[in-house]
Amino acid sequence: VQLVESGGGSVQPGGSLRLSCAASGFTLNDHVMGWFRKAPGKEREGVSCIVSSDGSTYYADSVKGRFTISSDNAKNTVYLQMNSLKPEDTAVYYCAVDSVPAKLWGAVTGIAPKSVSNTLDAWGQGTLVTVSS
Repeated sequence: VQLVESGGGSVQPGGSLRLSCAASGFTLNDHVMGWFRKAPGKEREGVSCIVSSDGSTYYADSVKGRFTISSDNAKNTVYLQMNSLKPEDTAVYYCAVDSVPAKLWGAVTGIAPKSVSNTLDAWGQGTLVTVSS
């Protein structure tokens, strides 16, 4: 199982970026895929996740209405479209997957204890997003 993120960069406030997470070694359609972020001096937090089989999504309150998660099962890739970016969105963004969909969902939404995210099956290497004027 391998996850490779791309698409990070530096933008001004109000700008947009689209992150990609290319998955290999498993079929996206059978899993829940999630995005987390880790800002300097802050704990890692769940940002968004998607049930690839039916398109159900979750967004953290801090990004709701600005970020959109989607999946292209043919390309085995998950995307995170980030619009109206704010300086507080600056972080390293990671995608993750687990063989137990409910575990991944719980980790992203915060329903599960934070320690659960440390035991997810696979993480990408992370991609840095910097929002600054």
